[in-house]
Amino acid sequence: MDESINPRTGYSSKNNVLVPNKAPNPRTALQGKLDLKIQREIEIDGIGMGVLSDGTPFLTGRGLARLCGVDSSRISEMSADWSRDPGPPVPTKVKEILRGRGFSFTQPCIQIQNENGFSSAYPDSVCLAVLEYYAFDAPTLREQARNNFRLLAGHALHDFIYKNVGYDSRSPVPENWRQYHDRISLTYGSVPLGYFSVFKEIAEMIVTLGQSGLNIDSTFIPDGSVGIHWGKHWEDMNLCSTFGKRIKWAHNYPAYFPQARSNPQHPWCYPDVALAEFRRWMRENYVGDGKFDAYITKKVRDKELPASFGHLAIAAYSRRN
Repeated sequence: MDESINPRTGYSSKNNVLVPNKAPNPRTALQGKLDLKIQREIEIDGIGMGVLSDGTPFLTGRGLARLCGVDSSRISEMSADWSRDPGPPVPTKVKEILRGRGFSFTQPCIQIQNENGFSSAYPDSVCLAVLEYYAFDAPTLREQARNNFRLLAGHALHDFIYKNVGYDSRSPVPENWRQYHDRISLTYGSVPLGYFSVFKEIAEMIVTLGQSGLNIDSTFIPDGSVGIHWGKHWEDMNLCSTFGKRIKWAHNYPAYFPQARSNPQHPWCYPDVALAEFRRWMRENYVGDGKFDAYITKKVRDKELPASFGHLAIAAYSRRN
C-alpha cells in the first residue's frame, strides 16, 4: 500500500505515515505510524464486511461485487486499472464521483496482511462510489446496485457495517477491550451455582495480557487451551472422586465471532471446592511447566499473533507467576 485516504479522518497514508489530504487546521493535524489490521470481520449473505483498527468500515472485493450485482472480477479489474492515466471508464468515473465528495484515493482498497497473506479492504466511501456507478453510470445499469444505493447512501452503509459486526465507536468500553467485554457479558448467570468456569477464572490472565498490549480478539481464546489441559489433569488425577462431578454449561460467543456459528458451546464447569486446586495447577503446571508458552508460540507459528506480541505475552504473564 503506497497511499490511501482514511475516510474517517480525511488523512492519507503514505509510506505508513499519516499526512493531511487537505491542509487542515494545524491544531488538529495528525501524524503518526499507520499499522492497520482488521479489527472485526463477518460475512452476511455472501457480503464480507468489517472494521479496520482505525475505525474504517469496509467491504471485501467479493462483498462489494455482490452488493453491486456484478462479478467479482469487475472489482479486481477496477483496482488493477486504478492508477492508469488515461484509465478505463470504471475507475475514471468512480474517482470522479469520489472527488465530488472530497476524497482522493491513490488506490481503491487497503491491503491488510493476515495469516493467509493479504486481503483487500474497500473503505465505505469507495464502496458507495462504486455502487453509484453501477446504479446510474454503467453502460448496463444494475437494478440491484440501484436498490442497494438507495438503501445505503449517506451514512447508511457505514452504520450497516458497524451494526452487523457489533462495533460501537461511541461505547465507553475501549475498542481493544470490546470483544472481551462482549464475550464475558454473555456468560453472566450461565454457569450453574456452585461451579466455576475456566473462562471466568482466567480473567486475570487475559487482563494482564491486554494491559501489556496484546490485542484481545476472536483469534485469542486461551480458555480453550487452558480447558483442554485442565480437563486432562482432572481425568488423570481422578479429581471427581475428591471434589465431585464436573458438568456442562452453555456458553455463547458474540454473534460477530466466527465461533458463534456453532453456538452454544458446551464446555465443562467444575465444583467451586476445586478452585484452590485449579489455581495451584494453573500456576505450577500450566504456566510453570511451559504449556502457556507453548500455546502462545503456536499462535505465533500459525500467524495468529505477531512474534513481538508473542514474546510480550510470555514475558508479561510469566512475571506475574
